[in-house]
Amino acid sequence: MKFTVYQDSRQGARPYNQDRLAYSYSKQALLLVIADGMGGHRHGELAAQLAVKTLTDAFQTLAVPTLPDPAQFLTEYIQLTHTAIDHLMIAEDLLEAPRTTIVAAIVQDDMLYCAHVGDSRLYLFRDQKLLFRTEDHSLVQMLHRRGQISEEEMLTHPERHKIYNCLGGNITPQIELAPPQSLEYGDMLLLCTDGLWSALSDETIGETLHDGMVSETIPLLLSDAESLSGKDSDNVSAIGLQWGGRPDDSLLAISTITMPLDATTTIINPLTHQPRDSDAAAVADLTDDEIEKAIAEIQNALKRTQRS
Repeated sequence: MKFTVYQDSRQGARPYNQDRLAYSYSKQALLLVIADGMGGHRHGELAAQLAVKTLTDAFQTLAVPTLPDPAQFLTEYIQLTHTAIDHLMIAEDLLEAPRTTIVAAIVQDDMLYCAHVGDSRLYLFRDQKLLFRTEDHSLVQMLHRRGQISEEEMLTHPERHKIYNCLGGNITPQIELAPPQSLEYGDMLLLCTDGLWSALSDETIGETLHDGMVSETIPLLLSDAESLSGKDSDNVSAIGLQWGGRPDDSLLAISTITMPLDATTTIINPLTHQPRDSDAAAVADLTDDEIEKAIAEIQNALKRTQRS
């Protein structure tokens, strides 16, 4: 495999960042995942971090060097994340279940497999044209699908930020698995949270994404979304990938040709922004170390349950 990938996340105007994102690859398979912790519920960052850790940990274990069934992997481990969130709520004695959206993609054998829950999106571009985009699990998207509101009305609808499908909570998530898509050299992928796409049109996203290397265009997209949203800017996160790389980004392109069959590499985007002092009371009670410890304990418990 050969590809160029770049990921980044911004806090925006929010008191802290609840987005989590990562990519992981073996010799013949690649995982991309973004989770957006839901700010309307406590500890959304826990749910998002658990989602990313569950998928990347499973990928590192199973993709050696390929997954037997990428579509099944996505549905099984996204569902497992939902179960793990419930376990986390009980283990940490939380008042309510943390909640998160998720969008995840597997690339294997030049095929793209994608699954999502909520309104974090995946875009697939070819020759600067949008070939595919996930459909949000949101109230306004449902109303538009029923013909009750127009695309223009979706942009200003008072309930445009409400989603009906997520990980965590009492309702079993409906995991939407997209039909597999074949990839061609030069295809562009973008995974992003609603902080980005709510500020920029699909056309603007496509034009910007194709205007340079992903290491340049992803930061530009995030900056544009922050600037346009101003004081209302949400957390903004994105992963950009070009399949096959580009002639002018050979230094950034990743090639797995010499990678051992049993090796994997995972890059989890670091949190570079800390909560603002004035908003300290709004921050989750658990420290990063406590979150990691809780996640590890829950994952070990789930693994024991799966083996029994």
